[in-house]
Amino acid sequence: MCRSEDGSGAVRKRRGDRGYVTAEAALVIPALVLFAALLVWALMAAAAQIRCVDAARAGARAAARSEPTGVAVAAARAAAPPGAEVEVERVGDLWRVRVAAPAPGPALLPVRLGARAVALAEDSVGPPP
Repeated sequence: MCRSEDGSGAVRKRRGDRGYVTAEAALVIPALVLFAALLVWALMAAAAQIRCVDAARAGARAAARSEPTGVAVAAARAAAPPGAEVEVERVGDLWRVRVAAPAPGPALLPVRLGARAVALAEDSVGPPP
């Protein structure tokens, strides 16, 4: 610290300390904005993943009720996020539904979301003994 030249004893900051707050803010603020954007993207991806799970369940329930395959696919697509792919297949007594969708947000992040659901076909269940 330097004393003023007028001898009053007032303390001044050195010239080398000027601008540090501005430089620190210029580095911290973009990092905080990027962090907030990543948090928002993660929440959007989590919501889309939940929609994929719900869509797979809806499609499997519709297929298990012996609805036509087109109806099961339509039920899954109605609950799925935009751009989702739906596959419905029967393997033995089970209906399998797979839903896959791109994660929302920038295309630079190649993240795929997906879910699978399996349901027992109702026509395979016999009457009670």
